[in-house]
Amino acid sequence: MAQAMTAAQVTKKIIGRESLFILDVRNEDAFQDWKIEGENFKYLNIPYFELLDGVEEILDQLPTDQDVLVVCAKEGSSIFVADMLEEAGRDVSYLSGGMKAWSEHLEPISLGTLNETGTDQGEVVQFVRIGKGCLSYMVISEGEAVLIDATRMTDVYLDYAASRNVTIKHVFDTHLHADHISGGRDIAEKTGATYWLPPKDATDVTFDYAPLEDGSTVQVGDTAIEVRALYSPGHTIGSTSFIVDQRYLLTGDILFIDSIGRPDLAGLAEDWVGDLRDSLYNTYRDLSPELIVLPAHFMIIEELNTDGSVAEKLSILLANNHGLNIDDEATFRKMVTENLPPQPNAYQDIRETNMGKQTPDLETQREMEVGPNRCAVR
Repeated sequence: MAQAMTAAQVTKKIIGRESLFILDVRNEDAFQDWKIEGENFKYLNIPYFELLDGVEEILDQLPTDQDVLVVCAKEGSSIFVADMLEEAGRDVSYLSGGMKAWSEHLEPISLGTLNETGTDQGEVVQFVRIGKGCLSYMVISEGEAVLIDATRMTDVYLDYAASRNVTIKHVFDTHLHADHISGGRDIAEKTGATYWLPPKDATDVTFDYAPLEDGSTVQVGDTAIEVRALYSPGHTIGSTSFIVDQRYLLTGDILFIDSIGRPDLAGLAEDWVGDLRDSLYNTYRDLSPELIVLPAHFMIIEELNTDGSVAEKLSILLANNHGLNIDDEATFRKMVTENLPPQPNAYQDIRETNMGKQTPDLETQREMEVGPNRCAVR
């Protein structure tokens, strides 16, 4: 029988720039919309139903000198095809849990120490949800932690905090998310942490929260590691960035490494594009160019650094990110509003879930999140 390859193992191949051949047996439209991406990955898309009578016709299309991974939506179809290939003498693996498991995997990556002149070496950890392009963060110092933009896979953060022997004291969402379901409120309830949300994004929520206002600060541990809120609307009316330890700029969905945020997920692109420009061209340009930008998403696999993290100096982005280098405001508005990608799947239902208006079960939540990240304008 074919062996399983986990999402974590595939992630290691992506980070290590290893080669992998993927036989994706989903329908063509699903494959074209969203697939596992790696710099040295190659693909063959043959729908499962075309292989029910056997795999002989595709054997000569599969390499014999590199790993072959069979992928489907949930796992079952890929096991069936992988076992047929094994019976035909080919050594292949299948993706354990399918694309649903791929969507949910989080890879924790340490970004380095904080407060290097103090007694405590604090740390920022980036959780890379590589299948969805989502990025979340844990700031750790002296047994305490702050969590920012957590996904719904709450056990990953809770288990990681336990492994580091730290207590989560504060949970932030930079904005009301429309592309994925937030785990922030759930984690706050489980840990007793304070849950913070920008009030301009929270006018319709059904739960209590701490208002995340411009200039709000929290301290992590007994040392002076400070997380400071910076109001930066444009993706949403309440979008808020964070400056951590005067070293990192967490930009939420306003600024990415290779792109900028989209302003239309509440149907207000024409209204919010001006806020987006002001945040990018005024608020951020007034900050130290030495700050390291940590976004809430990445769009393309090339944005990953050699260690798998997604981070770059603000000065580099100011020079190289196309969205930060359009001098004419009218041209900027035209570029943003005329290059909007398709809406995220079920984004209205996701927004209402994050407002507390819907409480879908786990399987429904998974279905709501299927598909690629679509939060950027490139």
